[in-house]
Amino acid sequence: MKSKKMIIATMVFGMAVTGSAGVYAGTNLQKISAYLNHSIGFQVNGAAYTPVDGNGKTLAPITYNNTTYLPVRAMADVLKVPVAFDASSNQVIIGTNNSSSVTLAAVSYSAAQKQEITKAFANFQGFETAYAPLKMTSGDALQKIGGGEDGVSFLFKHMRVVVSPRDYSDSYDGTTVKLSNGTEGKWYTPSDLAMMTFKVADRYVTISSPDKSLSKAQLENVAVNVAKLSK
Repeated sequence: MKSKKMIIATMVFGMAVTGSAGVYAGTNLQKISAYLNHSIGFQVNGAAYTPVDGNGKTLAPITYNNTTYLPVRAMADVLKVPVAFDASSNQVIIGTNNSSSVTLAAVSYSAAQKQEITKAFANFQGFETAYAPLKMTSGDALQKIGGGEDGVSFLFKHMRVVVSPRDYSDSYDGTTVKLSNGTEGKWYTPSDLAMMTFKVADRYVTISSPDKSLSKAQLENVAVNVAKLSK
């Protein structure tokens, strides 16, 4: 039986990545005539499976020259293999043993931002200690900090981190994952966006990538760096 990585390596990445069509412009494009093959069905670990894109639209395999190409993002997600696209190098990155999965940068909070974070946490009785993501994936950037009834939200260019006194993942089925620091997290998909919730001290942290540019492996690497915010 072929390994997961061997299977995924034969898939067509362009079918599954949205918002990156511009990187394919150039002389390396070759026009072909192919077919969307709606007759092919899928089973994953004995259960029927229908691949869909980020908006929930059903994806069909492409048949070309007697070879069938599958939507790599959808298949990678169901097989629990991280996949990402590095626009700078124009490369599909599969698996966790790659620089895109582990390259992190420190989040530098200004004095004003630290004050804003501290004020947001002060609204929660017994939950006043400020926590924040201390690292982000390289090239990301903090956009906005917001406090609400559900917790304190950190919105980055490519990810969202919410620190809350409540666990909102309880009502959803999901998959348990162990982070590199030993903490257990839970991946679940309440709509079309995969989220992971895990506990840090007396609170719950939920992390996701709203623009779907970060893989689960990348988000898990960021997750272990959510901690108390120094003054």
